[in-house]
Amino acid sequence: MTTLQLPDQDTGDAFLAELRAGRRGRLIVISGPSGVGKDSVIDQLRPVLPDVHFAVTATTRPRRPNEIEGVHYYFLDRDDFLARQADGEFLESAVVYDNLYGVPRTPIRRAIERGQDVVIKVDVQGSATIRELAPDGTFIFLAPESMPELYRRLSGRKTDDPDAVMRRFNEAGRELLRAAEFDYLVFNESARMESAIDDIVAIVTAERLKTTQQPVNI
Repeated sequence: MTTLQLPDQDTGDAFLAELRAGRRGRLIVISGPSGVGKDSVIDQLRPVLPDVHFAVTATTRPRRPNEIEGVHYYFLDRDDFLARQADGEFLESAVVYDNLYGVPRTPIRRAIERGQDVVIKVDVQGSATIRELAPDGTFIFLAPESMPELYRRLSGRKTDDPDAVMRRFNEAGRELLRAAEFDYLVFNESARMESAIDDIVAIVTAERLKTTQQPVNI
């Protein structure tokens, strides 16, 4: 009969400390069609996940009411954006409805290196670019409860003309077909946003508890 040799206390504690020290920061990408409520979900996640670094996207689009510079977006003029893009400052960048969007690379890299989880909010096109760069990230698709509800949200913004709303709505239908490209699917229902928040927190927790964590290189 084989006798199992249990580690002594010092050896066991050293091993547990090594496991804890080996934890890596995770890259979590939240995406979905325009109007699905990505910004609202991020706002609700901030106080629930205070130890997470929430990446701030740069954009050339006009600032909407109640949006805060450096919290919701970095609002740049087009020349400034293009200069930063030429310097390779953005992890990914895209043109969305005639506006430029880009995710600054340096703050994300630094957060991951210090073991901090990072949440990035991007459109569906941007998430595909990030997956090519960081295939070991975690990708969450945020979906609407229904297409009529999505149209109501888009038209309710009062920031776009009817043609722009319809263009966004049609593009959203095409983006929904790409949901299977993501690791997780979360529905954001208008009257039950707390359910979407709970689902995302559960995903983050599960990713943190994985015994094998591949390094995320940005």
